[in-house]
Amino acid sequence: MYFNAVNSAKSEIKEIIMKAIGVLVSEGKIPSEPLPSFQITIPQTSAHGDFSANVALACAKVLKTNPRALAQQIVDAAILDGTGFDKIELAGPGFLNFFLGKKWYSGVVENTLSLGGDYGKTDMGAGKRVLVEFVSANPTGPMHIGNARGGAIGDCLSSLLQEAGYQADREFYINDAGNQVAKFGKSLSLRYMQICGEEGQKVVKECGDDMEKFTAAIYGDTDKFPMPEDVYLGQDIIEHAKNYYDLNGSSLAEKSEEERSKALVDYALPLNEQRLETDLLKYRIKYDNWFKESSLHESGAVKEVIEHLKEGGYTYEKDGALWLNATDLGGEQDFVLVRSNGFPTYIVPDIAYHYNKLVSRNYDKAIDVLGADHHGYVKRMRICLKAMGIDEKRLDVVMCQMVNLVRDGEVVKLSKRSGKAITLSTLLDEVPIDEARFFFNLRSADTHLDFDLDLAVEESSKNPVFYVQYAHARICRVLEKMAESGVMYNGEETEYTEETELALIRKIAELPELVNEAASEYSPFKMTKYVYEFAQVFHKFYDTCTIKDAEESVKLSRLALCAAAKTVIANVLAMLKIDAPEKM
Repeated sequence: MYFNAVNSAKSEIKEIIMKAIGVLVSEGKIPSEPLPSFQITIPQTSAHGDFSANVALACAKVLKTNPRALAQQIVDAAILDGTGFDKIELAGPGFLNFFLGKKWYSGVVENTLSLGGDYGKTDMGAGKRVLVEFVSANPTGPMHIGNARGGAIGDCLSSLLQEAGYQADREFYINDAGNQVAKFGKSLSLRYMQICGEEGQKVVKECGDDMEKFTAAIYGDTDKFPMPEDVYLGQDIIEHAKNYYDLNGSSLAEKSEEERSKALVDYALPLNEQRLETDLLKYRIKYDNWFKESSLHESGAVKEVIEHLKEGGYTYEKDGALWLNATDLGGEQDFVLVRSNGFPTYIVPDIAYHYNKLVSRNYDKAIDVLGADHHGYVKRMRICLKAMGIDEKRLDVVMCQMVNLVRDGEVVKLSKRSGKAITLSTLLDEVPIDEARFFFNLRSADTHLDFDLDLAVEESSKNPVFYVQYAHARICRVLEKMAESGVMYNGEETEYTEETELALIRKIAELPELVNEAASEYSPFKMTKYVYEFAQVFHKFYDTCTIKDAEESVKLSRLALCAAAKTVIANVLAMLKIDAPEKM
């Protein structure tokens, strides 16, 4: 099921070298000594070979010989018959450059076609269970552009980990308890009472069923409809309050603030949660689980965390509050777990949540995809895990830096259509989903990203998504036209000699190793970079190597190569949940 041509070639090189050294030892030409490790790398240019080994430089001192002389001895003793290599050259102070033979190149193409949709998959993860938590947007409002980037990165990272042999589950953590929900209720209550008031009723009569006009009137007149600073000020709050009023009238106006806020939260929060799920499904993100913070309070898990930390001797009381002695655990300063009013701070349910991930559900690894403002939070969480007796290395964090949306070279914050702040939903009204997912993964998560809205909708080779998809469609057209003329590759023996053919095959061979590398580094952007570079290499091959007018054996070999290239593009785009069109 798995095929890694690069890794296999490196293993074969090591075997060739070790056998040659064994011959040299048996002939008494070098002493028998334990050898230090050495590196086998891929040179930047094919003129220096397909692989390079520094074995002579690494071992010369131990073997008490000159590196270049040792390298020459290894070359002379090496046996290449039956291997995937044609020759070895000595270079520089003692590097060994290995050149691949025809057999290797043909093998890459044939194995790629044989594996099809499974090509690129590896078993590096060995089935380890990983929980990727991402987006986890506050359910008190719509998702912003930072959530959109975190969503694309988190979802593609999950797919990448699955490709690398992990069991990766996707999870959304719903913050449906605590201060933000209380703030949400207060905001809804204030807007609701404004609507029930004299000025609000005038606006109700003037606007009728025109919700957009109504929200604009309430939102824009801060003199008649003032709001304090410690509430949510979005127009979605006005919409919820108005919708509740339309359904129930002023029935809550005479209730207590507590009753009114609870009723409005009970009405609006589930609608927001459903909207989150709907918007994310539109974005092609389907979670394995939606985990509610409230469940941790209801189950007693939050209280259990507090008791566990107390029993461990990691807490103390000061000014009526319960503190974690974080400095004794390597932290920079202690911090409050339970306020003097008896309510836990936000960190306590988060500790309970991570305990649930790593202990109750026993995931091997928890990966949190967070915004750039969470550095302090991550340090605190690692300390808390240590206090709970959990190996802090089982928690990994991907930090997503800020996104700037750019149009006509200028940073924009408002939707072109609605004139409102751009959310995930409004972004997807302006930009195709394929482009959104690809563009948000164009850079490493830890770097700032300028998202070019104009480029994202441009149908030209300047648009990287269009460029890659066009390469796939171009291959489909070639294969279709040749099939119509009765020419198809059906497993015939292949041979490749042209440099652009070999370059494309080398690029195909990179995929499994790159999947391992990108998965290890939690870097899905490496896959967008790879598939874009792959399209460049394919277009160069297509422009220099004729297919239709080539000799029959060459024609079939190139058709096989086209089919293998199509497989690679389709597999990477599928990993990113981006369409691979057959026609454009």
